[in-house]
Amino acid sequence: MGVKNQAPGSRSRLISNILFILSGIFLFVNLFFPQLFGKPIPQVPYSMFIDQVEDGNVARASVGQNEIIYELKQVNQEESQVLKTNPIFDLELPKRLEEKGVEFAAAPPPKNGWLGNILGWIIPPLIFVAIWQFFISRSAGGAQGALSLTKSRAKVYVDGDSTKVTFDDVAGVEEAKTELTEIVDFLKTPERYKAIGARIPKGVLLVGPPGTGKTLMAKAVAGEAGVSFFSISGSEFVELFVGAGAARVRDLFDQAKQKAPCIIFIDELDAIGQSRGGGNGFVGGNDEREQTLNQLLTEMDGFAAGDATVIVLAATNRPEVLDPALLRPGRFDRQVLVDRPDLSGRKKILEIYAAKVRLDVEVDLKQIATRTPGFAGADLANLVNEAALLAARNNRESVTQADFNEAIERVVAGLEKKSRVLNEKEKQIVAYHEVGHALVGSLMPGGGKVAKISIVPRGMAALGYTLQMPTEDRFLMSESELKDQIATMLGGRAAEEVVFNSITTGASNDLQRATDLAERMVTTYGMSEVLGPLAYEKGQQNFLGQGMGNPRRMVSDETAKAIDQEVKDIVETAHQQALDILSHNRDLLEQIAQEILEVEVIEGEKLQSLLNQAELPQQHTAESETVLA
Repeated sequence: MGVKNQAPGSRSRLISNILFILSGIFLFVNLFFPQLFGKPIPQVPYSMFIDQVEDGNVARASVGQNEIIYELKQVNQEESQVLKTNPIFDLELPKRLEEKGVEFAAAPPPKNGWLGNILGWIIPPLIFVAIWQFFISRSAGGAQGALSLTKSRAKVYVDGDSTKVTFDDVAGVEEAKTELTEIVDFLKTPERYKAIGARIPKGVLLVGPPGTGKTLMAKAVAGEAGVSFFSISGSEFVELFVGAGAARVRDLFDQAKQKAPCIIFIDELDAIGQSRGGGNGFVGGNDEREQTLNQLLTEMDGFAAGDATVIVLAATNRPEVLDPALLRPGRFDRQVLVDRPDLSGRKKILEIYAAKVRLDVEVDLKQIATRTPGFAGADLANLVNEAALLAARNNRESVTQADFNEAIERVVAGLEKKSRVLNEKEKQIVAYHEVGHALVGSLMPGGGKVAKISIVPRGMAALGYTLQMPTEDRFLMSESELKDQIATMLGGRAAEEVVFNSITTGASNDLQRATDLAERMVTTYGMSEVLGPLAYEKGQQNFLGQGMGNPRRMVSDETAKAIDQEVKDIVETAHQQALDILSHNRDLLEQIAQEILEVEVIEGEKLQSLLNQAELPQQHTAESETVLA
């Protein structure tokens, strides 16, 4: 699959070069050889001119504002001589010329020689023709010149590239791959579908979080289809000049219809497809973008659509801002979700990218996939690359499991900050804080498996961290499991209270996450006996993780107070649960903390043997049995 590039015509380029050379010659001759454009006139001082007038030697004079050109009287039948001088402010000059009988008049307009006249009439038009030819050649060659504003800037791919992407290079999104395989199959064998009256969708919209492989999927369609493939970004339609975007849309579809059947891929469709008239909470509009969108709507399903088989693929991670007219059947008939992969999907993606690096025989890709829930395809590609970089940095010949484990921590928690030296007091606080997280997390069923405790600073603000890894992909969480997670988050602060009887600023992020989760339990999930099964959160999060509009509905003051009180009760109950667990396991807390102060990192079987000694207090054990019953 290669990209077509058309070079400017050699003939137009040759004409432009010749015209530029002629123009340069004209300017050079005019500056350095002015005598070629007319006979030069000798220059004399003004005092000599006055003396010649007083002596009666001047026959006639032409008085101008900037110069005086005069002719001397003939002597002995010789040819009269013409001279010139620069005038000065002399009010007596006309009277003096009249007294001496000199014929004088105003200066006539300057005259050029025959060569100057020819060049003066020909060279300026040649310069304009050369400039015009220059821009024409740039436009013809596809360059972004002044005359290519209305031309489509889409890249055209054709079959035949050995490095093309196919469906074999895409994994983890099998449902989306199936939908697009049908599109490719129709382009290859349309008769099978047309025989029973089926109509292929005109548009397919790929939606999903960033990094899940939407653009890669479009490249795979281009590689599999065997037809012309136009690729362009939505931002390339937007231009400073009004109407340029709509003109580019027309030009793009005109080119596509000439090469039908073909596929058009528009990446980041939200750049031109946002809702018109300030819908979806957006204030104001953009006339240029709306004109571009209107032209796109017309081309996809209107009188200008025609019968040519042109399928439009588009990708966006902001489907909530798109115009409803763009999403209706007949334009984008299908919306294909390209979501983050599950466990098996992550394993397949890792297999694809791991095949490009040299792996150690002991590497377990399934274990890596288990430890990376929520990772998108781009995250997993970056993970494999980070592991390969770590192996090369340590002068290893292959990538080991330890490299992948370290790469996961680098991606999740950030780089190690060994240069950030803590004093002994701070180091103790961090140690007890992280052990508190680990102890509470190991006893809470909804907290996940504790895999590692470290007091080595990482990232921008983490002075230590406790790494919890899920044992399986979870799509539903119960109320008790969410409360267990909040208790685990508050385990670090509870450990500081139990051991030092004081608190520090180190738990600020834990408090923020715990409060947010408790508020979602009350306002979004309806997990409150006081407030009932009602949703008090209005805005929905998009794929970018940003809420749309006001996150909370309009509620009364009493309801707002009740929400705040319920959130506070959930967090305080989880906090007390963490305090009870750590007080009951105080000796184990001290033992693990002293151990980690010596070695800085505890993981693996050693960590599990220590955490297995932890016990739940009796009241919490009874509550857990009641919940299970």
